[in-house]
Amino acid sequence: MAVTIHSSFLPHTDPEASLAFYRDVLGFEVRLDVGQGEMRWLTVGPADQPDTAIVLTPPTVQPGLTDEEKQTILDMIAKGTYAGINLAATDLDETFARIESTGADIVQEPTDQPWGVRDCALRDPAGNMIRIQQVG
Repeated sequence: MAVTIHSSFLPHTDPEASLAFYRDVLGFEVRLDVGQGEMRWLTVGPADQPDTAIVLTPPTVQPGLTDEEKQTILDMIAKGTYAGINLAATDLDETFARIESTGADIVQEPTDQPWGVRDCALRDPAGNMIRIQQVG
Protein backbone atom coordinates (compact mmCIF):
# COMPACT_ATOMS: atom_id res chain seq x y z
CA MET A 1 0.00 0.00 0.00
CA ALA A 2 1.32 3.45 -0.90
CA VAL A 3 -0.32 6.54 0.55
CA THR A 4 0.80 9.95 -0.65
CA ILE A 5 -0.18 13.55 0.00
CA HIS A 6 -2.44 14.84 -2.76
CA SER A 7 -3.95 18.10 -1.46
CA SER A 8 -3.73 20.25 1.63
CA PHE A 9 -6.30 22.93 2.34
CA LEU A 10 -5.71 26.48 3.58
CA PRO A 11 -8.32 29.20 3.93
CA HIS A 12 -8.12 32.46 2.04
CA THR A 13 -9.83 35.73 2.90
CA ASP A 14 -8.97 37.50 -0.36
CA PRO A 15 -8.64 35.22 -3.39
CA GLU A 16 -6.78 37.77 -5.53
CA ALA A 17 -4.20 38.50 -2.81
CA SER A 18 -3.75 34.78 -2.14
CA LEU A 19 -3.39 34.04 -5.84
CA ALA A 20 -0.73 36.75 -6.20
CA PHE A 21 1.14 35.49 -3.11
CA TYR A 22 1.26 31.80 -4.00
CA ARG A 23 1.91 32.43 -7.71
CA ASP A 24 4.16 35.50 -7.68
CA VAL A 25 5.91 35.29 -4.29
CA LEU A 26 6.27 31.52 -3.84
CA GLY A 27 6.41 30.76 -7.57
CA PHE A 28 3.68 28.10 -7.56
CA GLU A 29 1.67 27.35 -10.66
CA VAL A 30 -2.08 27.85 -10.69
CA ARG A 31 -3.82 24.58 -11.47
CA LEU A 32 -7.47 25.41 -10.89
CA ASP A 33 -9.42 28.59 -10.27
CA VAL A 34 -13.06 27.72 -9.61
CA GLY A 35 -15.90 30.01 -8.56
CA GLN A 36 -16.11 33.77 -8.48
CA GLY A 37 -15.73 36.69 -6.11
CA GLU A 38 -15.01 35.63 -2.54
CA MET A 39 -16.38 32.14 -3.32
CA ARG A 40 -13.30 30.92 -5.22
CA TRP A 41 -11.31 27.75 -4.76
CA LEU A 42 -7.72 28.10 -5.99
CA THR A 43 -5.46 25.11 -6.45
CA VAL A 44 -1.74 25.87 -6.58
CA GLY A 45 1.48 23.90 -6.33
CA PRO A 46 5.12 23.65 -7.35
CA ALA A 47 5.55 22.94 -11.06
CA ASP A 48 7.92 20.07 -10.30
CA GLN A 49 5.39 18.39 -7.97
CA PRO A 50 2.29 17.96 -10.14
CA ASP A 51 0.70 15.42 -7.81
CA THR A 52 0.83 17.64 -4.70
CA ALA A 53 -1.32 20.74 -4.30
CA ILE A 54 -2.56 23.38 -1.90
CA VAL A 55 -6.25 24.23 -2.23
CA LEU A 56 -7.04 27.76 -1.06
CA THR A 57 -10.66 27.82 0.06
CA PRO A 58 -13.26 30.26 1.34
CA PRO A 59 -12.93 29.80 5.11
CA THR A 60 -16.52 29.67 6.29
CA VAL A 61 -18.45 27.76 3.65
CA GLN A 62 -18.95 24.59 5.67
CA PRO A 63 -22.67 23.97 6.18
CA GLY A 64 -24.02 24.40 9.66
CA LEU A 65 -21.55 26.98 10.97
CA THR A 66 -23.10 29.55 13.25
CA ASP A 67 -22.27 33.23 12.84
CA GLU A 68 -20.24 33.00 16.05
CA GLU A 69 -18.26 30.03 14.73
CA LYS A 70 -17.62 31.84 11.45
CA GLN A 71 -16.30 34.86 13.34
CA THR A 72 -14.08 32.65 15.49
CA ILE A 73 -12.59 31.06 12.37
CA LEU A 74 -11.96 34.48 10.79
CA ASP A 75 -10.37 35.75 14.03
CA MET A 76 -8.09 32.71 14.25
CA ILE A 77 -7.06 33.06 10.59
CA ALA A 78 -6.17 36.73 11.16
CA LYS A 79 -4.01 35.77 14.16
CA GLY A 80 -2.28 32.98 12.24
CA THR A 81 -3.54 30.30 14.61
CA TYR A 82 -6.12 28.56 12.41
CA ALA A 83 -4.04 26.86 9.72
CA GLY A 84 -0.50 26.53 8.51
CA ILE A 85 1.77 24.55 6.27
CA ASN A 86 5.42 23.53 6.20
CA LEU A 87 7.28 23.93 2.93
CA ALA A 88 10.88 23.14 2.03
CA ALA A 89 13.68 24.86 0.12
CA THR A 90 17.14 23.67 -0.89
CA ASP A 91 18.58 27.17 -0.27
CA LEU A 92 16.63 28.69 2.60
CA ASP A 93 18.61 31.92 2.78
CA GLU A 94 18.20 32.68 -0.93
CA THR A 95 14.51 31.76 -0.79
CA PHE A 96 13.98 33.94 2.29
CA ALA A 97 15.76 36.93 0.70
CA ARG A 98 13.57 36.66 -2.40
CA ILE A 99 10.39 36.38 -0.34
CA GLU A 100 11.37 39.20 2.00
CA SER A 101 12.08 41.49 -0.99
CA THR A 102 8.41 41.19 -2.02
CA GLY A 103 7.23 42.76 1.24
CA ALA A 104 5.75 39.51 2.55
CA ASP A 105 4.69 39.39 6.20
CA ILE A 106 7.82 37.92 7.82
CA VAL A 107 7.40 36.28 11.23
CA GLN A 108 10.88 34.81 11.70
CA GLU A 109 14.11 35.09 9.75
CA PRO A 110 16.06 31.89 8.99
CA THR A 111 16.96 30.32 12.32
CA ASP A 112 18.71 27.16 13.45
CA GLN A 113 16.06 25.57 15.67
CA PRO A 114 17.00 23.56 18.78
CA TRP A 115 15.19 20.50 17.36
CA GLY A 116 17.62 20.31 14.44
CA VAL A 117 16.06 22.15 11.49
CA ARG A 118 16.84 25.53 9.98
CA ASP A 119 13.68 27.35 9.00
CA CYS A 120 11.92 30.68 8.64
CA ALA A 121 8.30 31.72 9.08
CA LEU A 122 5.92 34.07 7.28
CA ARG A 123 2.21 34.61 6.83
CA ASP A 124 0.23 34.52 3.64
CA PRO A 125 -2.29 37.31 2.93
CA ALA A 126 -4.99 35.55 4.99
CA GLY A 127 -2.66 35.16 7.96
CA ASN A 128 -1.92 31.44 7.55
CA MET A 129 1.45 30.51 9.05
CA ILE A 130 3.97 29.22 6.54
CA ARG A 131 7.23 27.71 7.72
CA ILE A 132 9.95 26.95 5.19
CA GLN A 133 12.61 24.44 6.17
CA GLN A 134 16.08 23.99 4.71
CA VAL A 135 16.43 20.59 3.01
CA GLY A 136 19.19 18.88 1.08
